[in-house]
Amino acid sequence: MLAAAPDKATIRLKAARLLAHFQSRGAQVVEADILQPAETLLDLYGEDIRARAYVTADPLRGEMMLRPDFTVPVVQMHMAHGAEPARYAYMGEVFRRQEHLGPRASEYMQVGYELFDRGDAAAADAEVFAAIAEVLAPLGLRAVIGDIGLLRAAVAGLSTTAPRRAALMRHIWRPGRFRALLERFSGQSPACEARAAMLRRFEAARPEALIAEAGPLIGKRSAEEITARVAALRADAQEPPIPADEVALLARLLDLKGPVAVVLPDLRDLAGQIPAIAPAVAGLEARLDALAALGHPAEALEFEASYGRTQMEYYDGFVFGFLAGQGDLPPVATGGRYDALTAVLGAGAAIPAVGGVIRPGVVARLKAEGGAA
Repeated sequence: MLAAAPDKATIRLKAARLLAHFQSRGAQVVEADILQPAETLLDLYGEDIRARAYVTADPLRGEMMLRPDFTVPVVQMHMAHGAEPARYAYMGEVFRRQEHLGPRASEYMQVGYELFDRGDAAAADAEVFAAIAEVLAPLGLRAVIGDIGLLRAAVAGLSTTAPRRAALMRHIWRPGRFRALLERFSGQSPACEARAAMLRRFEAARPEALIAEAGPLIGKRSAEEITARVAALRADAQEPPIPADEVALLARLLDLKGPVAVVLPDLRDLAGQIPAIAPAVAGLEARLDALAALGHPAEALEFEASYGRTQMEYYDGFVFGFLAGQGDLPPVATGGRYDALTAVLGAGAAIPAVGGVIRPGVVARLKAEGGAA
């Protein structure tokens, strides 16, 4: 049952209680500026977040953006002067521009918990999940887990060229674009004939001649860049398609969802047919053991192989969410592992990291059975 929409004072009080919970687990409370430099951050956020960022110009500091989340600023702070291992907690507003009127808020509160630790990755994943699950337990939410690392490993193991694998890897977080690329690279796309016709035209005349024939350059690409792109397309067209059996196995992996205890045998079977994912499946099993040791057995969890694919692109391993399943509410909490992000922001230095956020406004709207979160 949904309560009436809470006011900001109520949400802030709920956020303070959630923050205190993370503090009690040894987290250091940190702050992040509301205005953040846009150039670096826009390159790190996923397509959905970039499209909805509030961006403005500052006469001294250049392009700035209203903080769309906390993870990137917290990673920047840690990589600059953080000790190891480190646990951080934070609370504050984040801002997301909306294209349509509706229930999605353009400003809302987040409370988060981030863990930087070079030790046991499975134990760290389980710690963050448990820290959030513990405080949300009275709400009776549905817990879903996934692993972007499984998908990345499966793509890395495809029998195709490095540029094709790189293109698929780049679009893991855009399911529609990913599917279109996979169909093209496997020769299953209806658009392949149109692309072939375009390439035949380039075979009949040099790209430079066709560019000159088209008139003045209007877009941002130079003639040299267009010519290089044509050469790359022509080279790609000569490559054999990705084998159909590999495409079928990848599709089977992407579609896997259900109770963890039911899905796990299928994952083990897939690992026998896609050797590249075997280490990721072993890592998942280690994580499940760590979660069970903290009171979250596999029987209480659901697994979705594609979970997290439409969220921020910096997740590269374990992902999770806590869902209310009521009306049009967004996830109550989400999180995941983002090891690669620390290397990007650390100028080569890196540390394994995992974290999660709770939306106290959603928590405040949910009527808890058996207590208040």
